[in-house]
Amino acid sequence: MTPSPKGTRGDLFDPACPTRKLLDRIGTKWTSMAVKVLAEAAPAEVRFAELQRRMPGVSQKMLSATLQSLTGDGLVARRVEPTVPPKVHYRLTELGLSLEVPLAALRTWAEENMPAIDQALKRSPG
Repeated sequence: MTPSPKGTRGDLFDPACPTRKLLDRIGTKWTSMAVKVLAEAAPAEVRFAELQRRMPGVSQKMLSATLQSLTGDGLVARRVEPTVPPKVHYRLTELGLSLEVPLAALRTWAEENMPAIDQALKRSPG
């Protein structure tokens, strides 16, 4: 599939559409958490260790991979201070800030509907 011209939408149902890969990247719990933490701090930056502290359960490797992906997609900006050891700071770009609204809606939906999902799982055979 050739890339879509700027300003046009992709086709999620086309197996070759890059939208599918993007949704895989932004649809993870770690991405949602990182975007939330960075959005709450915006426009300020957040250091790596602070992000990890505010995201219980995330490993250093997973947080690093998540931030690398978000940076590659242009959703997060990374700044390194040339100190020993280097201090690495992250902040959402304008595009990244625009992602917070739909992710917040999804988080809210999940939190509000988790009791119903739990009930359905308890009734489900298997």
